[in-house]
This record gives sequence, structure tokens and C-alpha cells, in this order.
Amino acid sequence: MNLIERVKAILLKPDAEWPVIERESGDPTYLFKNYVAILALIPAVAGFISASIVGVDTPAGTVRLSIFAGLFSAIVGYVLTFAIVYVAALIVDALAPTFGGQKNFGSALKLAVYSYTPAWLASVFLVVPLLKFLVILGLYGVYLLYLGLPVLMRAPKEKAFLYAVAIFACSFVVALILGMIQTLFWI
Repeated sequence: MNLIERVKAILLKPDAEWPVIERESGDPTYLFKNYVAILALIPAVAGFISASIVGVDTPAGTVRLSIFAGLFSAIVGYVLTFAIVYVAALIVDALAPTFGGQKNFGSALKLAVYSYTPAWLASVFLVVPLLKFLVILGLYGVYLLYLGLPVLMRAPKEKAFLYAVAIFACSFVVALILGMIQTLFWI
């Protein structure tokens, strides 16, 4: 797998790319090492730059984390990204029978990993204060998830939308909880 080609294909031709992904291994070590570890650097680095160098505008003025605090936060966020993806895969797999799909953790992991691609890429907008709102483009990943569920989890197409919404909702709650844990490091 060529990383750049995979990113382009999953973003621009997901209908054609999901069947290709379906035939590949769902080996966690391979997916985490060759895809997540690289793309998860984008939000970590962008978040560090935003929090420690650019700063956050508040009514009291611009607030910046110290370099140490920013690095620590970026590292914790980077590590939590792996946990979020893994838990999302567990959610995809656990919900499969509820929505008429087949349980298969390898396929669930591939689905989670590749569906997070837009969110990781959109996080680059964290660096430019006026463009931060564009991180919303990461929600394209929910659409990718919707398209991939019938292919990878064998879910009926008519149930794929609700399945994707359920996964998004559960994953969002998990991400909020992990984000709160990350915030507790600063209290």
C-alpha cells in the first residue's frame, strides 16, 4: 500500500477503494504502523502549533501553552488517537449483528482506520485560527464509513446509514471521554 495513493483513493474514489481494502489484511500492527502512526501525526503537530505557537484567542488576549505543555499534550493526543481508532473498531464489530452485518474485527479495524482519514487531514486547519472551522470537513469520514459498511462488514445497504450514525455517536462519546482524560492532565 502506498500511503499517498491510498489517501487519495479513499477520499476521491471510495466506492472503488473499499473493495480493494476489503481484500487486504486487517492486521492491526500493519495498519497502525503504516497508516495511523503517520496520519495521526497531523493533528498532533497541528494541535501543538496551534496551542503553543499560534495560540488561542480569548477575550483576555491570546493564550499559549508552554512548549513543554504543548508537546506533552500532543504526545498524549497522539497516543489517544490509537486508542480511539481501536475502540471505534470494537464498536463497529460489536454493532455488526444489530444492523445485519457480520462480525469481523479485521474488517472493522480497516473500516475505522480508513474512515478517520478525513478527520486527520482536516486537522491541519487547526494551525490557522480563521480556518479552524474547516475541521468540520473531517465529518466526510462518516460518509466513508457509510460506504464501507456494506463492503467490509456485509451490512445491508438499507441499514448502513443507521449503522454509521450509531458508530459515529458511540465513537464521539468515547472521543469526548478520552479528551476529558487528556484535559485532566492540565488540571
